[in-house]
Amino acid sequence: MATDKEFITYLLDQLPPIGSFDARPMFGEYGLYLDGKIMGFVCDNSLLLKITEAGRAILGEDAVEAPAYPGSKPYFLIDSLEDQDLMRELLSAAWQELPQPKPKKPRQVKKA
Repeated sequence: MATDKEFITYLLDQLPPIGSFDARPMFGEYGLYLDGKIMGFVCDNSLLLKITEAGRAILGEDAVEAPAYPGSKPYFLIDSLEDQDLMRELLSAAWQELPQPKPKKPRQVKKA
């Protein structure tokens, strides 16, 4: 089951105002970005955040993990979207720990 656009709208409405969130279509599902940094994925109407040490400290050792697709590495499966305090703490801490995106190389124009 693919993610519904209605779920993306709901998710973006639930996320705390800590930066600019964006859900971009990716591989038939969506990537979730915060201020240009990929935080995780939205697959099958579920939020999957990248696993970080800060996230594990916040969610605890009993945090639910799931793959984004069969054979992928695990991600935190987040089911408490309405808990603004938890989401703010979790997303802020993960954002600090995750690396900045690599700059894209400029396209070179082929000479005829």
